[in-house]
Amino acid sequence: MGTLDDFFPYPAFRPHQQEMLATVAGVARNGGIAMIDAPTGSGKSSVIASLLSEANGRKIVVAVRTKSQLTTFIRELELIRKKQPGLRYAYLIGKRQMCPATGEGDTYRVCEGLKSFSTALLRDRAKAGSLIPAKDRVIEEQLRRQDPEHPLICPYFIKSRVFVDSGEGLRMVPSASLRTRAEQVSKQRIPPDKLHEFCGGLCPYEVMMQAARDADVLLLNFHHIFNGDIRDQLYQSLGIEPEQTFLLVDEAHNCGDTVEAIQSVTIARATMDQAMNELGRMRGRTPGVDALINLSPRVMNFMDSLSRSFKEEDWFDPKNFERFVLNGTLYSTVDEIVDDLLRVDEVHREAQIQAGDFKESAIERLTEFFYRIMRAKDDPAFLTVYRKRDGEVSLQVRSIDPSSTLKDIASFHACAVFISGTLSPLESYRRLYFEDLPVTTLSLPNSFPPENRRLFCAGDITSAYSMRRDRDHTELVDGYIRAYARLPGNLAVYFPSYDLMHRFTENLPSRLNGKEVFIEPPSAGDADAALKRFVALPSTGREGILFGVCGGKWSEGLDYRGDQLSGAFVFGLPLAPFNDVRKMVIQYFKNKFGPEGEFISYTLPAVNRVLQALGRVLRTPEDRGVLIIGESRFLEKGVRPGLPEWMTDEMEVCTFAEFRSEVQKWR
Repeated sequence: MGTLDDFFPYPAFRPHQQEMLATVAGVARNGGIAMIDAPTGSGKSSVIASLLSEANGRKIVVAVRTKSQLTTFIRELELIRKKQPGLRYAYLIGKRQMCPATGEGDTYRVCEGLKSFSTALLRDRAKAGSLIPAKDRVIEEQLRRQDPEHPLICPYFIKSRVFVDSGEGLRMVPSASLRTRAEQVSKQRIPPDKLHEFCGGLCPYEVMMQAARDADVLLLNFHHIFNGDIRDQLYQSLGIEPEQTFLLVDEAHNCGDTVEAIQSVTIARATMDQAMNELGRMRGRTPGVDALINLSPRVMNFMDSLSRSFKEEDWFDPKNFERFVLNGTLYSTVDEIVDDLLRVDEVHREAQIQAGDFKESAIERLTEFFYRIMRAKDDPAFLTVYRKRDGEVSLQVRSIDPSSTLKDIASFHACAVFISGTLSPLESYRRLYFEDLPVTTLSLPNSFPPENRRLFCAGDITSAYSMRRDRDHTELVDGYIRAYARLPGNLAVYFPSYDLMHRFTENLPSRLNGKEVFIEPPSAGDADAALKRFVALPSTGREGILFGVCGGKWSEGLDYRGDQLSGAFVFGLPLAPFNDVRKMVIQYFKNKFGPEGEFISYTLPAVNRVLQALGRVLRTPEDRGVLIIGESRFLEKGVRPGLPEWMTDEMEVCTFAEFRSEVQKWR
């Protein structure tokens, strides 16, 4: 076991950083859960040094959400490695980004299918005396002849394996080249975009998996941790014992949304039609198929009954669904349907793999849906909801409470540290995530020089629905934006929704106050390309103004450093639509937490999106910028407490005339 000085890679601590690192070290030493709200500039990535100082041979798993966060931790570990040359780390960012060979279908399924076929071929050739697959002519011929659009064997995996005679028969083991690459990748910095090239024809995922087995630190994306099936399989493959593992979760304000998305499932009529096609092809060969086929019209009739509703989204009673669907069938409970679906799905999945089809099947989605319906009958943390778009109805079982999953994950690790720059108010997140579990909490002040920023709150504009069609109010918001556009440098304007963004940008010229205008496009590829042009403008002496959406492609998980962004204007409060389903969610949390339940479930996520958008501006102590909250509701007692203390202390409440006068003074 070392000390913090052995791992902390900087000559001095930032303000309040030492307190943060000591808190993490204490939780690592004694076990338990920590939640830390550490604004940008706190040096929060250095908590990895605290965990390493207390690890004493235990592995550290770091969960990140974006490639940018992954890069930040790689950079931090490289600095630590200058003090600790023997430090090893590896990263797994998901097969979708790491696999160079996947074809059509889910990347994980394609990979497992290719490995299964490849392994069978390799074993056959090994029995014939060929122990090095990469040098086997029969395998080379198979690779040459296979359809590149629908491959059955993987050349990258083949180069990653050899066979040895263990005395008890042939055993497949990692090849020498794989072990060498894994050793190298754990000891030197190989960024994700260089990994394919570095692996030189070997499977990048297999290289990293091999490196991860002996790594001190393993960097994973959120789904590796929050999807129970993936986590259990991964930990088992790597020999990771959670009770001997430190877990660090970055950008922890996103945990709830991630867990809920993983645990929610939707089916539409197209799903049912496809499921019937798949089941029809199994008729006469698999027991239970006929009963499931006869069930399908009942589900579609239930959808049809909901299509007559005038509401676009509403709750449906899972017990009514059960009675409706079971009536006239051979089933007496949904549990029996799930049992049949699980058995049929297993048979169908095996047939898919044999045929080289690795896409998710409709039978599988239907199985998941009925399993969730079964759970929703007795668990209020799952809501059964229908949505209607263009007359088509889809059914969804929606997870609304992440606490059960997060408590389990945190509790079965030796310690769990959840950290974010926008985990405010910390007590609300603690209750949402961990209910009454004991949690060590720490909230740090903003360590950046206050003279480098100004924070305004416009008290005379709002995105409240009652004002959206008011012409005078719309002109006032437009006036704010145009006055703001006179500020120097690259600027950003964020809206609560795409609808409002388009309403305020549909008549904008290509330039506003001499700044090139960028409007967030629907395509991720187009958004990335436009963003690269935007952040490059200052280096050529030009300026731009981008218009995006809170929670969108340009408002979270991005580092606009230096002069890449000099101001952020957030108009409105991005609350979720207030419909009957939302009322049910709010009531669930009111029952759980009392009056605070509405703030936790409804207001808190909206405030966080605003904080994330504003947080794009000041990324280093040297950055300067202007932050504007264009929403009068931030002055109300039901919303204002969601802001961190430094913001409520510094916030200047203004009218349009005052704002127009004050921004002219900023240079």
